[in-house]
Amino acid sequence: MLAPVPRPTDPFAVRCSRALLSPRSRLSLLALVLLTAGSLVLLYEPQRLLSSGWPQTGGAGAVLLFALAYGLCTAAFVPRPVLNLAAGALFGTAAGLTAAVAGTVLGAGIAFTLGRVLGQDALRPLVKGRWLRAADGQLSRHGFRSMLAIRLFPGVPFAAANYCAAVSRMGYVPFLLATAIGTVPNTAAYVVAGAQAGEPGSPAFLISAGFIVVSGLAAAVVAWRKRHALRRPAAEPPASAPAAEPATEPPASSPVAASGASAEREPVPAP
Repeated sequence: MLAPVPRPTDPFAVRCSRALLSPRSRLSLLALVLLTAGSLVLLYEPQRLLSSGWPQTGGAGAVLLFALAYGLCTAAFVPRPVLNLAAGALFGTAAGLTAAVAGTVLGAGIAFTLGRVLGQDALRPLVKGRWLRAADGQLSRHGFRSMLAIRLFPGVPFAAANYCAAVSRMGYVPFLLATAIGTVPNTAAYVVAGAQAGEPGSPAFLISAGFIVVSGLAAAVVAWRKRHALRRPAAEPPASAPAAEPATEPPASSPVAASGASAEREPVPAP
């Protein structure tokens, strides 16, 4: 029995599929998705719904729904401090912190997935500078430790850290685990402040507000010092002068050596 002859592949369809799946096309799609998300946030301002218009209902379902909305808003560049304050005001300290941390991990995972699938192949060839290579190597080799330090440091933008980690070779598990642990202190401060907003003179509110102020000042100082250190030119070692080649004497059999020897033996006439 004769085997069926395979149909020839359409070269136009192959070229179109390759063009659509190319790194530049995926990067353009990522830019379009982020631009659309940012535009929707500016038009509809979902942070107002989460802070004031959210229905005052309790229970695990409401906390889960808020965490889902929190994650989507975080992936769309809504400021996390506003969402953390809203979580504390709506659900209190314990449930609000749970919802905020879960939403933070969800939003970070969405951004990491978008950056890894749509932007990594196109952006990795651009990592050529000395600082970019150093940051990429640190994130790729020491993913959990590096991301934990970034999350604990409040001066690094949340979205920038997500997409930088996505471009590197960091794995999903270290990224999400470091995000879940590292964002707890700063998130808890905002959640407690939101929960105690009705009593601004309470010790819990004062402690949380003081932590926010101190951490912000520390982040500004560290960022200023790092910027100053990066601007300072690195001292280059002085170039070593080439070693002088030792003078070689001509062999005794050469005419130069013979003439020199005869000149030494020739007596000098008296004046």
